[in-house]
Amino acid sequence: MKLSVIIPVYNEAATITELVEKVGSIQLDMEKEVVLVDDGSTDGTRDTLARLVESRPNCKLFLHEKNRGKGAALRTGFEKATGDVLLLQDADLEYDPRDYPHLLGPILDGHADVVYGSRFLGGGPHRVCFFWHSVGNKLITNLSNMMTNLNLTDVEVCYKVFKKEVLSSITLKEDRFGFEIEVTARIARKKWRVYEVPISYYGRSYAEGKKITWKDGCRALWCIFKYRFV
Repeated sequence: MKLSVIIPVYNEAATITELVEKVGSIQLDMEKEVVLVDDGSTDGTRDTLARLVESRPNCKLFLHEKNRGKGAALRTGFEKATGDVLLLQDADLEYDPRDYPHLLGPILDGHADVVYGSRFLGGGPHRVCFFWHSVGNKLITNLSNMMTNLNLTDVEVCYKVFKKEVLSSITLKEDRFGFEIEVTARIARKKWRVYEVPISYYGRSYAEGKKITWKDGCRALWCIFKYRFV
């Protein structure tokens, strides 16, 4: 079995080298490739990525000429991935690749088709910040659950793992952070087996480069109702 780690990247020059090194250091009992998609970075990230893949034969780099959004970058990654299992990884350092064995466990054990991490189940370090973000996340998660009949605790989490056939069975359209809601709605409709596992979380501030904003929250709310029917 082969794992593809899909990493959408946009203006992460300060973190991308350390992140790729951390992903590469994780030892798993399966083949691993890293699929990097630069989504129109303008801060030197693209040059750094080019240097990183030169010395790492298991890393692939694909480029968007202009910024199209996380969802669009992920779709490119899905198209280019050759693994049997696909794991999503943000390019910042908020999520720890040491959680990979826990995320992969339910799939490798034959129990799950999809695994979501959760920042709210406990079990790892969790930076304390942004009270209103947590309120918004719980509201969005609960509304999403009402429409999908799932009982997730963290629908907006980065860490999601899919069997290849799960993603092959659905068509995704959201270009930005609405991806999280859309993919959840589509896998729920297909009745794939979904599990959650606790993960650690090292959240960063906006001064440190956090990108998601209230506009993305509004889009998520719209997507909850849109993808209930589409």
